[in-house]
Amino acid sequence: MSWELILWLLAFAAVLSLIGLSLYQLITLSDLESDYINLFDSSTRINAVVLPEFTLQALLSAAFLLTGYWFSFLISLPVTCYHLRLYLSRTHLVDVTEIFQLLHWQKKYRIIKLAFYVTSFVIVIYSLVLTAVTLVMDDQDVNFIHSGTL
Repeated sequence: MSWELILWLLAFAAVLSLIGLSLYQLITLSDLESDYINLFDSSTRINAVVLPEFTLQALLSAAFLLTGYWFSFLISLPVTCYHLRLYLSRTHLVDVTEIFQLLHWQKKYRIIKLAFYVTSFVIVIYSLVLTAVTLVMDDQDVNFIHSGTL
């Protein structure tokens, strides 16, 4: 198996996980808005998945950079830089006392990130399929040449 295929399979799993984490945060905020959970529970649930999301996004960007996939790296770079800015300014966690006041902004922020992750998912799926088809086609050409039927 080619290293490119392994990279795209790992990127597929990473982006799928990022979509899941983003959906989890949106569902938690919707539950808070509907009064199904209290402020403390919602902020605890969201804060528990923020750092794993930031780490996974940074690792995905680093993998694209180290393997030379510049287009994918440049697409994921703004979100990674924004996550880094939030982390360094210590505003990445949701505050219990302010979550209800910022609920509309928090939902909008998570929806925009979800749209970005879905767009990234489409790009990763395309690249994964393209890499797999290219590997299969190259393998068939090699088998055809070695069979001596030229």
